[in-house]
Amino acid sequence: MRFYRIPVFIPEAACPHQCAFCNQKKITGSGCIPSPQDIDSQIARWQNTMPKEERIVELAFFGGSFTGLPFDEQQRYLGVASKWLSSNAIQSIRVSTRPDYINRDVLDLLAHYKVSNIELGAQSLNDEVLIKSGRGHTAANVEDAAGQILQRGFTLGLQMMTGLPGDTPLKSLHTANKIIALGATETRIYPTLVVKGTQLESLYFANKYKPQSLSEAIDLCATLFDVFTEKEVKILRMGLHPSEGFLNGTDLIAGPFHPAFGELVKTEVWHRKIRAALTQPPIGKAILYVAPAEVNAAIGHRKSNKQWLAETYGKIQIKMDSNLTGMQYYVDYS
Repeated sequence: MRFYRIPVFIPEAACPHQCAFCNQKKITGSGCIPSPQDIDSQIARWQNTMPKEERIVELAFFGGSFTGLPFDEQQRYLGVASKWLSSNAIQSIRVSTRPDYINRDVLDLLAHYKVSNIELGAQSLNDEVLIKSGRGHTAANVEDAAGQILQRGFTLGLQMMTGLPGDTPLKSLHTANKIIALGATETRIYPTLVVKGTQLESLYFANKYKPQSLSEAIDLCATLFDVFTEKEVKILRMGLHPSEGFLNGTDLIAGPFHPAFGELVKTEVWHRKIRAALTQPPIGKAILYVAPAEVNAAIGHRKSNKQWLAETYGKIQIKMDSNLTGMQYYVDYS
């Protein structure tokens, strides 16, 4: 069974103001707000690219504060999604929104249209960081919204960012642990980038904001990966989607961007695990066994872990063991 997600971007729709770091039109590479008819056509096009069987399809509304839209607009969007859900062409609906745009009426509407997953852009659970980032909500707003969402039976996702104004690695770890404590079973981790046309751009050029380096962001996100994985919180994504403006540099001013950021983080995660497992050079041949889904990550981005192993220890191979799952691994010295 293969999973597919159909993303619908509604850039900055219903956002009450522009956060210090945000320019959704440049981040998503989409400057137009789609109509319900556009979304209907988009779903139909996606149907032609996917197999008819052995699939699970989710429709996801990203890029804005969906539940801040006027109710009639939400109903029109969800009405389109509901039609495809009823025909079993898609199996779930996901929305992304702000924590201060959650209330009983909103949740009643989402439940009526059988939305299953709600993601909140928490970004940080430190009030000082939220204020400096211009978020316009508090950590208490996140806690309240998370409780309401879980009480109604939705799947809760809480997104976080690293390297925000006033943030530190310790504060990011606090945010991660709080996300777990609030009952989220999904998260996304986005290192802060300085995007053209944002307040952060002005702060950066005024020497009032310093972004994380790429190595700093990778190191911290690798630690956060382990924190979330240990508590079985699913990490849906690490790093922003590489829009054309990010890839060619026209929309990106500074910050830890890499088109394969998530892969770099997983490489570091496995580098740490391998280093911890091999406390001393093996005598003779050794094989590191990992789960099938983790072989590429264990080998590393551009085979960097494999190369490091060869240079450091010599004859060590990385192979899959179908009996392993997740991040399980072992070393065979025989």
